[in-house]
Amino acid sequence: MNKRKIVNDPVYGFVSIPYDIIFDLIEHPWFQRLRRIRQLGLTDYVYPGALHTRFSHALGALHLTLQAISVLRSKGHEIDEEEAKAVCIAILLHDIGHGPFSHTLENTILPFHHERISLAIMNALNEAFDGRLSLAIRIFKDEYEKAFLHQLISSQLDMDRMDYLNRDSFFTGVYEGVIGYDRIIKMLEVRDGQLVVEAKGIYSIEKFLIARRLMYWQVYLHKTVLSAEIMLRHVVQRAHQLALAGRLMPGSPALDYFLFTRHDDLAKQKAAHILEPFTQLDDNDIMAAIKIWRRHDDPVLRLLSGRLIDRKLFKLEFSNKPFDPQMIEDLRKKAMELFSIPGNEADCFVTADSTSNHAYKPESEQIGICYKDGSVKNIARASEQLNMGVLSQAMVKYYLCYPKEISPNQ
Repeated sequence: MNKRKIVNDPVYGFVSIPYDIIFDLIEHPWFQRLRRIRQLGLTDYVYPGALHTRFSHALGALHLTLQAISVLRSKGHEIDEEEAKAVCIAILLHDIGHGPFSHTLENTILPFHHERISLAIMNALNEAFDGRLSLAIRIFKDEYEKAFLHQLISSQLDMDRMDYLNRDSFFTGVYEGVIGYDRIIKMLEVRDGQLVVEAKGIYSIEKFLIARRLMYWQVYLHKTVLSAEIMLRHVVQRAHQLALAGRLMPGSPALDYFLFTRHDDLAKQKAAHILEPFTQLDDNDIMAAIKIWRRHDDPVLRLLSGRLIDRKLFKLEFSNKPFDPQMIEDLRKKAMELFSIPGNEADCFVTADSTSNHAYKPESEQIGICYKDGSVKNIARASEQLNMGVLSQAMVKYYLCYPKEISPNQ
């Protein structure tokens, strides 16, 4: 059977499957599940085209990784065929541990980060594939001597970010996120075992960082998207509370496993023990359950589920400073009165918190700019934009989310 297939990707055109094992991994049911995991959660509530999946993102990141390997090889850096294959496997599987709606329900269904599940799935697949993923796992965990191979997968300039900015911009239609990914990849170099960028590519990196910041505030942290995600989290958390109290009818077996198990008990389990139900869980389980829960006798679960399904979203306000505690308490009292709920349930309707993002974190793993004399400088010092703190400072915004009918102005 010919396994060297070509996939027609809307972002890059034809994407090649370079190795037989890559084809076999793509065909595996655990990877096919990513077709049913939306890349951007509920972002389609604002940008209707944002329905792309973790499956297409993984293939896109694979495509860019192949280009990066080719560029580095052309510049004299040794990457043998086994290393190239391992990097391709690692980037293909880097997001395989994402749960329903990706980051939206991170730490809600499961009490730990998706990368822990990704690694557990990779270890299980390694057993199924007779140890052929061992090198990929070492690279994924940054335990291989060539650090730049890991940095292609996970760093401030990895192929994961390169693809998701490009892909998310394409499907949302937010062109501020468009980056010169092809030029950045051609400017990649290796110095002292670290992935760096040639100095003539510095402006492309600046644009990449600016695009990332713009995409966060215009897409990932758009106030309506954030409102929908907050409501979805409250729905799942409320269902979990009712399940533990014996007030929730069983639904899909995969979802029930997590709803009817305490987080403390899940946290004590090894990730490998929850792979069977987790690898059966996707967006469809959540949405099918919410359609049922909109008829539940619990007013909190019923109201939240119905509004989420019908896109009757809560209002969300941003502020540069924390909201007045008295205003928050007044909103809680209004919610208690309007929806006839006790005080401990008002938090499901009134949420006050903050969010932030860094375009670039100079104190963590850095983006190095290399010069013809062989020197390497942190882009935070090499770039005028970053020197001025325009991109390296964290932007913090406070938000208040509540039903429109209990507005403070009413």
